[in-house]
Amino acid sequence: MLRPALLALVLIFPGCPQQQKPSQDPAVVATINGEVIKRVDFERLLAREAQAMEGNGPRTPEQVEPYKTALLETLTARVLLLQAAAAAGVTVTTEEVDRRVLALSSEYPAGTFDEALAKSQTSRAALTRSTREQLTIEKLLTQQVHSRVAVTEEQISQYYEEHQGDFLEPEQVHAQQIVVKGLDEAKRVQAQLWQGKKFPDLARRYSLSPDARVGGDLGFFARGTMPPAFDEVVFKLNVGGTSEVVSTEYGFHLFRVVEKKPARKRELIEVRGSIEERLLSTLRAEAQKAYVAGLRAKATVVINDESLVLVSGRAAPGQSAEP
Repeated sequence: MLRPALLALVLIFPGCPQQQKPSQDPAVVATINGEVIKRVDFERLLAREAQAMEGNGPRTPEQVEPYKTALLETLTARVLLLQAAAAAGVTVTTEEVDRRVLALSSEYPAGTFDEALAKSQTSRAALTRSTREQLTIEKLLTQQVHSRVAVTEEQISQYYEEHQGDFLEPEQVHAQQIVVKGLDEAKRVQAQLWQGKKFPDLARRYSLSPDARVGGDLGFFARGTMPPAFDEVVFKLNVGGTSEVVSTEYGFHLFRVVEKKPARKRELIEVRGSIEERLLSTLRAEAQKAYVAGLRAKATVVINDESLVLVSGRAAPGQSAEP
């Protein structure tokens, strides 16, 4: 099964829609400004999406209907965006497409990318075509929509004031540990600590935990990050303090607290960038939705309900991969 990032690219209307006058042709489920979405393509894409979301189990018509509606909306919006890109002269280069496909393939272990494509019944040609369309739409939105969206300092400050709870940092402790298998061994290590041996050196020598190689350093952590037994001990210790032997399911531990950070609220200057990105993401999504709605309002969209109702969401047996 393809990963979600790749699935989002291949679950699209394959190829450039064919020109056809609006009609109630049973082979067509919708016509957008004269470009058709063929029923056979829609059926294949719906079956693939439903399978990806729900597995291979049988689906009732009632279960398929929400996917059918959502897919038709997605494909309609995609056709409208590609039409807008063509009208605006937006294009992408072969190099840009190749780079995106290479990035997708690099997410898979060597030799498994083509296997994933085959399982999804998607050819390299279809992937390349859908990638080109996706990049074209992204470039259109960047030029026509996202570039016109900006976040003001007032909006950033207002968000910070209204979401102060999001910027609270709990108390944190920086601790080290030594964990050994038996109580007697833990006592012997403890005795060496009392004799003045350095905690990190003993951790490297005796500790069974993977962090032994860095002197048992656990770094900073807040309550609830580590097992409860850890929190119970380290948050009560003073800086520089070493615990008694602590028994857990992992073995017998000795802890040392290196540093503590009190709970605090992060300042606006620290979180300004993340707030701006969050607001930009929201505003761009809203602007993109409005842009598509504007294209839809000016478009001639004809839905063939008689053809659409016949779409079952089940791929035909032996159906071949996309060309």
